[in-house]
Amino acid sequence: MSAIEIRGLQKSYRVYQKNEGLWASLTGLFQREYRTVDAVRSIDLDVDEGEFVAFLGPNGAGKTTTLKLLSGVISPTAGKAQVLGHVPWLRENDYRRRFALVMGQKNQLWWDLPAQESFRLHEKIYRIDPDKFRKTCDELTDMLEVTQLLGRPVRELSLGERMKMELIAALLHSPEVLFLDEPTIGLDVIAQHNIQKFLKHYQEERKITVLLTSHYMKDVAALCQRVVIIAQGEIVYDGSLSGIVDKFSGHKVLSLQFADDRMPGDLARYGEVLEIIEPKARLRIDRSKIAEVLSSVLASYSIEDVSVEDPPLEEVIADMFALSVKKKTKKIDASHPVSPQS
Repeated sequence: MSAIEIRGLQKSYRVYQKNEGLWASLTGLFQREYRTVDAVRSIDLDVDEGEFVAFLGPNGAGKTTTLKLLSGVISPTAGKAQVLGHVPWLRENDYRRRFALVMGQKNQLWWDLPAQESFRLHEKIYRIDPDKFRKTCDELTDMLEVTQLLGRPVRELSLGERMKMELIAALLHSPEVLFLDEPTIGLDVIAQHNIQKFLKHYQEERKITVLLTSHYMKDVAALCQRVVIIAQGEIVYDGSLSGIVDKFSGHKVLSLQFADDRMPGDLARYGEVLEIIEPKARLRIDRSKIAEVLSSVLASYSIEDVSVEDPPLEEVIADMFALSVKKKTKKIDASHPVSPQS
């Protein structure tokens, strides 16, 4: 059964088009020109109950906008969505008690107060039974190992400690759906690992539905089996993590170790030379030519060791994002021309 159902969801913004020059600035005071920006373009998506799904894309792709739509923070321009049977932007109290949104760059805790005071405020806002509140709070603080920090003002906590407190606050009312927007942004490796470990354990134990955005592929690899990629407001991939390389990478990495330290000087004819540390070399080879190149190399040189690997996932996704941004900057959207204010 689907926890999240999205059909044709779209969000557009009308933004002021400012032209260069003094005369243009003066003219803009009386007759402004606007253009339409599509943050989300008619996406369709289903997420089953209990799934942990990564929602990836370059900056400005529409990830955070989508989470805001599903959280009811903003309303769509067009399309439909239901989360747990609720229309998010109707902002029903019943729905608010069934989901949580955690944004890595936004604080929901009172900065000058201890986290435990913010937790008590959440208890009242969500009308949590006092006994259940104490039990849940104790469980979460134990799992995240922050019991000793509850009495300290939030401003005195490290970034990793604050994120743990943010997660506790979001989970106190036991939501069935959790939206995570960059939960490990800015954290060191140890803090990232601790957050990943907690989220994995909590989701597996409670069987909640999680939609995660992150630029850290280690988050995705550690937590998610399914990946949805959005670019220019549209979903361009929906599948397994391993399938991303097959779909978006056009090359493989060929690693060679030459016998007797004899390093040829014409390796560039086979492909892009990534690295040479004699007697070893690494080359980027077109996927369609890997068999041909490998056969030629083995026939031409004395090879002690050889391996063929896919490029790192981070590299594939980074290249895909860069291509998406490049296309976006070149694209002229004829369907949304600049128009003067009426």
